[in-house]
Amino acid sequence: QAQLVESGGGLVQAGGSLRLSCVASGRTFSNSYMALGWFRQAPGKEREFVAGIGWRSGRTYYGDSVKGRFTISRDNAKSTVYLQMNSLNPDDTAVYYCAAADRSYRDYTSASKYDYWGQGTQVTVST
Repeated sequence: QAQLVESGGGLVQAGGSLRLSCVASGRTFSNSYMALGWFRQAPGKEREFVAGIGWRSGRTYYGDSVKGRFTISRDNAKSTVYLQMNSLNPDDTAVYYCAAADRSYRDYTSASKYDYWGQGTQVTVST
């Protein structure tokens, strides 16, 4: 059974940094996910793609609003994906969700391409 558990959220001042982690359990390397990603959802807004990474290829994808500020990475040995968030601003305030994709696509920027979701972790950026 696939399971994704996020951690690392919290309260940070504008301009600060946070690192989110997501442990993806329930798979071995031979049947690993195709990609892992991060999405976020702020109150009253739709879920937004933040970043994604091919699990074996390491290819990365970023949403326009976070390019140059956020970095996604993975540690295959620990089955963990990270989201390093720098230069945070209040617009980054949201619940951040980790997601995993089972199938191969050309890119992983759409929520519809992901099959499993974590419970989410709150990130709040104060002024």
